[in-house]
Parts: sequence; C-alpha cells; structure tokens
Amino acid sequence: MTQALIIAHGQPSDPAPAEADLAALAVRVAAHLPGWTVGSATLADEASLTRAVAGGGVVFPLFMAGGWFTRIHLPSRLKGAGADMARWQVLEPLGCAPALHDLAKALVAEAVAAQGWDVADTSLILAAHGSGRSPVPSDIARHVLGGITAALPLMRAEVAFIDQAPQLIHTGGFGPRSLCLPYFAAGGGHVTEDIPQALVASGFGGTLLPPVGADPRIPALIAQAIVAGQPVCTQECRWRAA
Repeated sequence: MTQALIIAHGQPSDPAPAEADLAALAVRVAAHLPGWTVGSATLADEASLTRAVAGGGVVFPLFMAGGWFTRIHLPSRLKGAGADMARWQVLEPLGCAPALHDLAKALVAEAVAAQGWDVADTSLILAAHGSGRSPVPSDIARHVLGGITAALPLMRAEVAFIDQAPQLIHTGGFGPRSLCLPYFAAGGGHVTEDIPQALVASGFGGTLLPPVGADPRIPALIAQAIVAGQPVCTQECRWRAA
C-alpha cells in the first residue's frame, strides 16, 4: 500500500471547514489511485497535521507556487509535527503542474465558447495571490498567462494580484466581454470575498469564473501528479525563464 498526503494552507481562524473540504478532495483523488492511501491535512490545524504524518510516502502540496513554501517552510512544518522526513518526499505543488497550466487554457477556451464570444473580442484577467516578499508566485502566474495567450488570440490578457502590484483592484477597462479566472487551489476567502470585491471596485464588467482548483478534473490531475512523483524543484523558480 502506498501513501500520499495532500497538504493545504487552510484557514487559521476557522480550520474545520477547510479541513473538511480537503478531506473530501482526498477521497476523490483516492478514487483515481487504487492501492493507495490518500490522506489530507492543513497547516492551519496542527493536530490534524500531526496525525497525518505518521508513516511515510509522498506529500502533495495544494499550493499554487513553489519556492520557499515547498522547499523550506513545508518540510520544516512536517518535521515539527513529528514527520520522519527520511520517509516522506515532498512533490511539486499543484500550481506548478504542466497539466494544470493546460487546464487553465482549456477553462478559458471553454468559457469563451459557453458565452458564444469570439476569442479575438474577449479579454482576460488571470487573478493570482502574488507575494510582497518573493517573485515566485508572480513568476508562475505570468508563465500560465503566457501559455494561455500563446494558445488563444485574446484581445487583451493581464495578470493581476491580491498581494502585490499590479493589484486586481487597480485593473480597468475590462468590459462585458471579459473573463476573470482565479488561479487558486480552492474557493476560500480570497476567491469568495477579496476577488469579487476588487473586481467591483475596479469596474470589471465581465464574468468571474470558478477557481482553477475547483474544476472537476482536478482530482484526476492530482492523482496523475502523485503517480508521476516529481520531487519539489530546488530552484527558486524554474518558470522564470519560460
């Protein structure tokens, strides 16, 4: 029996809902991994994390970027929770999976088709978290946007962030034929509150799509990434030159 552990940030102020959502995702991932045990835990719930790290296997970070969080912070938190890091291997996070980048392209193309629009008349905002301390989260978001624009001749396409410039709240000129795709792993407060509020403040007139991580194809994608077993990249951000 092979063991996989899906780890997410969670919500420190109210960890239970995120823990339940992540556990449900682990069940859906396990359906694609016969012979595996798939567990879950959030960093916001120390007790859950301690219970989950017994044994060994692979850790799949439900993060949208690599860098410090996956190379340093996550292994440190796992070790602090009692994990024997000689028995656990941390994999590349969800946001760095090329299959997720392809899914982002598909989601935009599908949304344009569903609206009955011409791609060349459609504008896109890729909304991401960003970071005021590290360029890694913005690097991966820009890489994903570049893949989308290479595949789809959109009229206008920009990346905007919650936590760094260019901020989502300062975007302008996105009218009715516009889409906003949140590059987030789940529908937490950033997706349900921060992004909609920022779009309203910016005068966004288009359609806000569900986050990439909420797509029903995600469990199979995570399962494939777990089987592939790509260990976390030791570079600061391998997408910077892409």
